[in-house]
Amino acid sequence: MEIENQQYIHRKNLSLKMLIGMCLGILCYLIYWSYMESERERQPPYIFLAQHFAKLHAINTSTSPAENVLKNSSMESDSPKSSFNPESGINSENDFKSQQARPDGLITNVSMSTSPAYSTFIIQNLKDSYQIGEELCVTIHARDFNNKSKCYGGDFFQAKLFSSKNPQKASVFGEVMDLSNGSYSVCFLLPWVGRAQVAVRLIHSSEAVEVLKRHRETDSDRVFFNGYFEGPAPDGARLRETVKCNVKWDKNGLERMGSGDCCCEYKDSRTGEEWQCQRPKILPCSARVYHSMGGYIDRLTGKEAILLSKPNQDINPGEKSIINIAHSKRNVTDERKKCRPGLLTPVPSGFYLDDVWTSFVCSTRHFTPQTTTQCLKDKQIYMMGDSTMRQWFDFLLKTVPTLKQMDLHVPYQTGPLLAVDVENNIFLHWRSHGVPLRCLKTEVANLHYISNEIDDLAGGPRTVIAFNLGVHFTTFPLDIFTHRVLRIRKAVLDLLQRAPETTVIIKTVNTGFKDAFSSDWYSLQLDRILRQAFQDVGVYILDVWQMTSCHYNKDNIHPGPIIIKNEIDVFLSFICPD
Repeated sequence: MEIENQQYIHRKNLSLKMLIGMCLGILCYLIYWSYMESERERQPPYIFLAQHFAKLHAINTSTSPAENVLKNSSMESDSPKSSFNPESGINSENDFKSQQARPDGLITNVSMSTSPAYSTFIIQNLKDSYQIGEELCVTIHARDFNNKSKCYGGDFFQAKLFSSKNPQKASVFGEVMDLSNGSYSVCFLLPWVGRAQVAVRLIHSSEAVEVLKRHRETDSDRVFFNGYFEGPAPDGARLRETVKCNVKWDKNGLERMGSGDCCCEYKDSRTGEEWQCQRPKILPCSARVYHSMGGYIDRLTGKEAILLSKPNQDINPGEKSIINIAHSKRNVTDERKKCRPGLLTPVPSGFYLDDVWTSFVCSTRHFTPQTTTQCLKDKQIYMMGDSTMRQWFDFLLKTVPTLKQMDLHVPYQTGPLLAVDVENNIFLHWRSHGVPLRCLKTEVANLHYISNEIDDLAGGPRTVIAFNLGVHFTTFPLDIFTHRVLRIRKAVLDLLQRAPETTVIIKTVNTGFKDAFSSDWYSLQLDRILRQAFQDVGVYILDVWQMTSCHYNKDNIHPGPIIIKNEIDVFLSFICPD
């Protein structure tokens, strides 16, 4: 009898579990259906570009190291560095699949690394002619220096479709998708009428990428900084000492600064950011007055140096082909919406034609000095970040004839910089972000964290905030950058809660660096973190990654005037969409 009762209870529990399972299944379906509906609303408004964008995501099977850190460190770590994660908005269930492990340990000779000379690309199903709005797909095959096909991914390629024929000067970005088997796929939208050709560059082999990753995670002090201490000596003279400084981090090579009572530690009470300097021999820690870049330490082995010695090499096409693009009834820009916060950034986000960038994000305008002045009238514009954001300040200062810069008697490289137009009531302000900052000698008191600056602004309909962050963090573990970004995210959320009409614009990372200290591969990981952190905040994300990577200008972290002009046009279109 007791056994029968147990069997009855077991069957009852099993039925109950099945019922619960069915309910959970229905609930999951409803959640999935709701999610898919919300995703459809976020798709680009023009159908053919939406389909193109969807194909890119279907092909994408790779995870960047940045996203792994976001998932594994930022969301799951118990470290104080992740204290902002519960409200970060960064999805712990990553949208990217795990990247196939690369057998870098099996690479016994640099000849086994990816060769730009033997690697090739071919155009899939090449036709005699195409129409505007069609798609052109390319497959890249990676081969090593022995002309053997690679069987794993991880190479860092960049690709573009372009026409150098004057006066076209047209180009569009192509996102390279890693198929994790030695092959890569790129799909281009064809947005202009005329001729075009494909260009693919191997920035770094997968073996070189492994070198970059290892040094970023274990060798952070290869970039170091100086701290300048000043104070009175017993005889009344001015005493000065200079020591090494760096981010306070308990690993990644920074322990070489010393241990125990080695250092002066500086913790910002609001951000939690920590900085440390070796303790001066005489002066107290409170005597730190100036900051500057210290230097670079090259710790590459001979093998690593060879792997990184020739970045940014062109890949040969399997066959040289010119793409002919004809008119179509479809117009790639007809269905663009007015610029507003929170719009999805598609791939491509726009294209160049006759040196003018046409955005696919929204209906951008092209501004003259007169319309620029009118757009900025009665505005307070606060710019924060690195020197690529300072280029915007410089451009507007030259463009608006009534803007006059005030001499604040500070180093121009770090600011703060201020220009005003009393006639049109324009206030333009730029300052560099806080440490780590590779710069000339500058006052520590003038290096403010972006989040603190945002916290101290009232905001409102006449306030515009634009910032960027990235290149000065390339040699540090991703946790450091993630913590900084999440703190800025919190400050932006607080600002938009108290002043929802404030305009907040984020400039993404530029391309331009290809070396062991500031490679584009590093910058891309930071760029993905920045985008993911702010994807649901309701801000404008201005994609300059694509704008700088596909232009015909030579690689330069500080883009030329043509690119800056187009960036400013997009920037002003966000402020003045009408």
